[in-house]
Amino acid sequence: MPQSTALRAAGLAAVTLVAAVIVLALTRGGGNESKHKLPPPTGNWYHALAAPYVATPKPKRGACGVVIGPRTMGVANPVLPCGVKIYIEYGGKQVLTQVIDRGHTVPGREFDLTQALAKLLHVEGTQTIQWRFAR
Repeated sequence: MPQSTALRAAGLAAVTLVAAVIVLALTRGGGNESKHKLPPPTGNWYHALAAPYVATPKPKRGACGVVIGPRTMGVANPVLPCGVKIYIEYGGKQVLTQVIDRGHTVPGREFDLTQALAKLLHVEGTQTIQWRFAR
């Protein structure tokens, strides 16, 4: 991998990690918000490459403990902590979801989308999405 690409990847990972730590610090308070309302988005939109998981014939348990099957909604990310809620936007559609698995195997891709989420957003193949944290 060329040095500039490695530096860019390391910088992106560092920014994502700092943002995740800030969100965790902000969400640790036990506010009186209704559980029926969607949390408002916070911060700027980030751009990332994402693609659907490769379909598996049987549901599997992800690294965060969630069983990932054909109707499971969520994303995998190697940096963001399990359970972090994020908004993903693609093709004019915005969805609130959460990190349910760790990592992926394709270099340069930041998110893997479950089959159900990819279908809802109409993501086929690797696409550039926008994402941001939810409070």
